[in-house]
Amino acid sequence: MMTFQGSHILSVSQFDREAISKILSVSAQMAPYAMRQKRCHVLEGAILNNLFFEPSTRTRVSFGAAFNLLGGFVRETVGEENSSLSKGESLFDTARVISGYSDVIAMRHPKMHSVSEFSQGSNVPVINGGDGANEHPTQALLDLFTIQSEMSPHGKTLDGINITLMGDLKHGRTVHSLSKLLSLYNDVNITMIAPNDLQMPDNVISTLENAGHKVTLTDSIEGNLACDVIYQTRIQQERFASPDEADLYRGHFSLNKEIYRQYCKDHTVIMHPLPRDSRPEANELDTDLNDLDNLAIFRQAQNGVLVRMALFALTLGVEDKLTQYEKPITWHSNKNA
Repeated sequence: MMTFQGSHILSVSQFDREAISKILSVSAQMAPYAMRQKRCHVLEGAILNNLFFEPSTRTRVSFGAAFNLLGGFVRETVGEENSSLSKGESLFDTARVISGYSDVIAMRHPKMHSVSEFSQGSNVPVINGGDGANEHPTQALLDLFTIQSEMSPHGKTLDGINITLMGDLKHGRTVHSLSKLLSLYNDVNITMIAPNDLQMPDNVISTLENAGHKVTLTDSIEGNLACDVIYQTRIQQERFASPDEADLYRGHFSLNKEIYRQYCKDHTVIMHPLPRDSRPEANELDTDLNDLDNLAIFRQAQNGVLVRMALFALTLGVEDKLTQYEKPITWHSNKNA
C-alpha cells in the first residue's frame, strides 16, 4: 500500500484502490470536526502554506479551513504577482525557500505539471490543488467520496456505478481526474455528453476502456440522463483562446427541474465541482433545482474539507492520533446546534 507520510499528492495516478479506500475512510472520521461537533488539535503548531497562483475560492478556502480544523496555522500567497515568481524566481527555488517555512504546502498553478516541478524543490509534502488543465486530485477524491456517500442510502457502491459526465470535458481537469479514479473500480458505465470539440481527451477514454468499462460518447442530453449520477461541468473560459470562442459552447447543456423530471431517475444525484455559471446565457444548473434533495453540489463542496483534512493527517502521519487530541466545542452555531 502507498506510504502517505511525507509523500507529495500530485496525481490520482499515485493511488490504487487500497490507498483510495484509506483516504475515504479517514475522510469519514473527520466529519465530527468538520461539523463542529468536536474539536481536534492534532496539528497544533504545524504550518500550511497555501500557494494559489490561479484564482480559487472553494479549493483555497477549504484547504485552509481543513488545516485550521486540525489545529494548524495557515499562511497564504494569492496571485503570482504577489510572489517572487513575478521577479523571475524559479519554481524550484520558491519551493526550497517556502518549504523551509512550512510543514506542508498546498499549491495551485495555471501551468500543467507545474506543481510536480515545484515539489522537486520542496522538503515537505506538496498537495496539488490544480495544475492548469492537467489534474485536480483532491477534487477527484472528494467527488469519489461524495458519490459513495450519496449512493450508499440506495444500496449502491462505486462498483457498478452508472455516471454521466456533461459539459466541457476537454478542459475540465476535475472530470479527467475523476475518470482515472473510476477506472480502478468494476463495471463502471460512463456516458460523456459534450460537443465534439469539447469531448473527453482520448487518453482518458482509453484508460477507462482498457479497464473494461463501457464508455458512450454523445452530444445529446435526450435519453442519456437516466443514470445514478450526473456530473455537470462549466465551460472553462480561461482555457479558451478568447471569451468569444468559449461563448460558442456556453449554455448547450443546461439542466433544470423540468429536464430532470423528464429524463432522470428518481434517485439521480446531480454534482458539479463549482462554481456553476448562473448567467442566463449559461445557466448550467438552474436555481429551480436548489430545493431538489438530489442536488448534491453543496454537500460535495463541504466534503472537500473532509478529504483535505484526511490528506493532511495522512501526509503528516497523524491519522491514528485524532481521538487523542479531541476537545469539546465551546461555541455555538448552526453547525453544532
